[in-house]
Parts: sequence; C-alpha cells; structure tokens
Amino acid sequence: MGFIALVFALLIEQGRPLPPGNRVHRLFIALADAVRLGTDAGERQHGLIGWLLVAGGVCAGALALQWAGAWLHPVAGFCVHVAVLYLTVGFRQFSHPFTEVQLALAAGDLPAARRTLAAWIRPGGEPGQFTEASQAEICRAAIAHALVESHRHVFGPLLWYVLLPGVVGPTLYRIAELLGRRWGADSEPYGVWARRAFGWIDWIPLRLSAAGFAVVGNFEDAVYAWRGAAAAGRGDDGRSLLLAAGGGALGLRLADPALEATWAAQSGGEEPLGVEPGPEGLRSAVGLVWRSVVLWIALFAMLSAASWLGR
Repeated sequence: MGFIALVFALLIEQGRPLPPGNRVHRLFIALADAVRLGTDAGERQHGLIGWLLVAGGVCAGALALQWAGAWLHPVAGFCVHVAVLYLTVGFRQFSHPFTEVQLALAAGDLPAARRTLAAWIRPGGEPGQFTEASQAEICRAAIAHALVESHRHVFGPLLWYVLLPGVVGPTLYRIAELLGRRWGADSEPYGVWARRAFGWIDWIPLRLSAAGFAVVGNFEDAVYAWRGAAAAGRGDDGRSLLLAAGGGALGLRLADPALEATWAAQSGGEEPLGVEPGPEGLRSAVGLVWRSVVLWIALFAMLSAASWLGR
C-alpha cells in the first residue's frame, strides 16, 4: 500500500501543489510558537521539553489517525497514507521559484532573477547579498538551494517513509525539519535541541541523498568531492556534504570558493572540480533531481514487491 499511496500523493501534488504558508503549515507554526511561549525559560533543557511535546504530539496524532483509518476500512487507511505523504513530500513546494529563476535568466533579466532568488532563500527578507550578484553567483545559489530543498522536501521524508513504515516516518522528518528552522534559527539555548535533533534524524537520509546524486550523476567526481568535504570536517548541518556530492555529480562548483579549495586540498587535489555554473547548469540540476527520484522510487517499488511476494 505504501508505494501506491506515494504514487497517488505525488500525482495529486503535481496537479494541486501545496502552496507555501498553507493552512496546515500555519496551524503548525501557531502550535510551535505557543509551545515555545509556554516552555521557554531560557534553558537548553526547556527546548528538549518543547520539542518532545510538539514532535511527540503530532506523531502520536498521525499514528492514531492511521490506526483509526485502518480500523474503519482499508480504503480509509490508504487515504490517510496519501494525505500524510501529500503534506510531507512534494516537488512543487520548491520547484516554482527555481523555474522563475530559470525563466528570468533565459530572458536576461538579472534583477528579476535576484529578487526571486532572495525571496526564495529568505522569505520576507531583504535581497541582501544578491543585490549585486552576477549570473554565475545566481546560478550557484539557485542550484545549491534547489538540491538542499529537494532533499528536505522529497528525499528526506521519502526515505523515512521507507525506513520507518507508516505515516510516522515522514511526519517525524517534516516536524523535525520545521522545528529546526523555526526554533533552530535563533542562537538562544532553546533552539539548540531542535537543530541537534534534526541533524540526527537527517543523518542517514542526507547521506543516502548524496549517494543517490553520485549514482545518477558523475560518480567518480561526486565521490572525490564527498571525500574532500568529509576530510575538511565541515558539516554545516549536512549542507556542505550534500553540495559536494551534488556539485561533483553535476560537474559544477556549488559551494563557497574558499570551502571548495579546502576540500580540494584535503582530498589531495590542486583545484576544485567542475566549472562555474551557468543557466545550463540549472537544467542539469533538474535532470539530476528527477533521476534521483526515479532511482529511489524504483528501489521503493522493488522493496514493496519483495514484501508482497514474501507474504
């Protein structure tokens, strides 16, 4: 049922994408803010209490909904799986701004590309560093952010759906990711646990996503860049590792130039691999993401078929 539910959820999401700031997202943000207001007393352990209340409560609710659906009727249980996957997995939650950047660059409209990129990376904020960004810098930032977003919106919850069968896996991943952004963005002690918890939950999916990029892209360069990033010891919540593997798979330089030089030195090379990204690199990134999706969905289908045949 899990594989069929995933296919249905992705088809529905393609036809009716979940908009940013939707009602479910707003309700969760209100819940997270209310819990923080009631538990934040300036100590790190209070962040742990708040995280357990929110994550545990939402996951328990999702599990109860799954049990209730299965008890009522198999079709009701199937609909619960589709609904949870629709809310936690999806391309269109991040692909629209990326497409707008592509169109702006194709039209030669750098100011529009800068504005779209700034609004995408920092919603509601100022353009900041992108006000004078060149085309290569825009492409670099757009591809890097798209790879990270594809992992967090597609591969991360999908892999937890495989690792922890049922609706709890993707629910836990999405809740941890949202709390990591909502609470972990602050330097206060309260947000430390949210960042740390998401890092633990994302540890396996992050490396599987990077491995998927390597398999469907330039494997040798991806592994070379991955090794350099790991040797440099720069985690950055996994972002550096993911960009190293993704950039190597695409043959593009996606990370900060100084950091890429460190990776090359750590892995024994003289210069970073790849070339500066351009508009064609955006199309290559889309292809890389789609090939990775096909890879993981195919593996999920094989696991599901093996499970059915083993019964």
